[in-house]
Amino acid sequence: MGLRDFHPAVLATALATFVSFLGIGVVDPILPGIARELGASHFMVELLFTSYLLVMGLANLIAGALATRIGSKRTLLLGLATVAVFAGACALVSTIESLAVLRGFWGLGNALFTTTALAIIVGVAANTRGAITLYEAALGFGIACGPLLGGVLGAQSWRMPFAGASALMVVAFALVVLTVEEPEAEHRQGLRDVLGTYRHPGVLTNAAVGLLYTFGFFTLLAYTPLVLGLGAFQIGLVFFGWGLFVVVGSAVLSSRLNGLFGTPEVTVGALVAFAATLCLMWLSNGDTAALAALVVVGGLFCGVLNANLTTLAMGISSHGRSVASGAFNSLRFVGGAFAPITAGYLGPQYGATVPFLLGALTVIAGAVVLVGRFGQFRLADAGSAAGH
Repeated sequence: MGLRDFHPAVLATALATFVSFLGIGVVDPILPGIARELGASHFMVELLFTSYLLVMGLANLIAGALATRIGSKRTLLLGLATVAVFAGACALVSTIESLAVLRGFWGLGNALFTTTALAIIVGVAANTRGAITLYEAALGFGIACGPLLGGVLGAQSWRMPFAGASALMVVAFALVVLTVEEPEAEHRQGLRDVLGTYRHPGVLTNAAVGLLYTFGFFTLLAYTPLVLGLGAFQIGLVFFGWGLFVVVGSAVLSSRLNGLFGTPEVTVGALVAFAATLCLMWLSNGDTAALAALVVVGGLFCGVLNANLTTLAMGISSHGRSVASGAFNSLRFVGGAFAPITAGYLGPQYGATVPFLLGALTVIAGAVVLVGRFGQFRLADAGSAAGH
């Protein structure tokens, strides 16, 4: 399926998704610089990710419901505007505590954006699986290019990537205003409806697996820059490679493997492979070359898991798109929120690579949960697949 086959609104929203996640990735290479210049511990620096993810996870509970009341496009624009304002504010403050608070508001904006962006793409597109693949590719490519941009800007000052992210959000805002039309309205729903989606066994299983996997995901993404022992530009290059592999995993590998073996089976295999990668990072003894190589390879499994879990979240139950996306992302990102600060505490106390072992065990727990509910998950997947 080529880009010409997608509705212009889908392409515009995917481009905005790319810009949004480009803004997230610029932070990665500057974490060591922030710790050094602000005199912050690893634990305090990791608060920049934890506050962001925790607020983002909780905000997803209301983001989907809000979109059914004021419209997906307005919610999307509100999210982009919020990110633009608070990313710009991050470039102006001088304490780690202030940065953590502002990053929380950044997470609020991103919750409003990500929930509705996926809903718009799926709602407008004729091919759900193809649209989700495009969304995940835009997300992954944004994450890939973000660290590279952050490395270039961060080599000058840790403040510049924040300012750059703010400017990019303004561009994304303009793109959405000019090109995206409001999709067909969804039935109005509230917080009770979002929480009610967890009564569906497939939804709850998928969200629980997403929570456990995302803990490992952000152990790799948020903590590794602090122990690589590289400069901002070099860290940017490593995570650029990781992001490219995320794109390959989500846009190419996942659909081919799912067609051959089935989505639940491929998801279990990818969870085990990602856990093994984190385990090897634990055994690396902090060797820079080994860690860098494993980070890049890990992107392949992250891409497959991102695509599969998102596909299931959007098709596993009969609930509305925005609500289903909000419920899944809420539990997923709340789980990820505790990974950075846990790693920031364990690393200095028990060994720099010990957090990777905990991440591996958590991801394996996700595989166990999925296998334990395999029957219901298979039925839900079969139903969703039919709709794709």
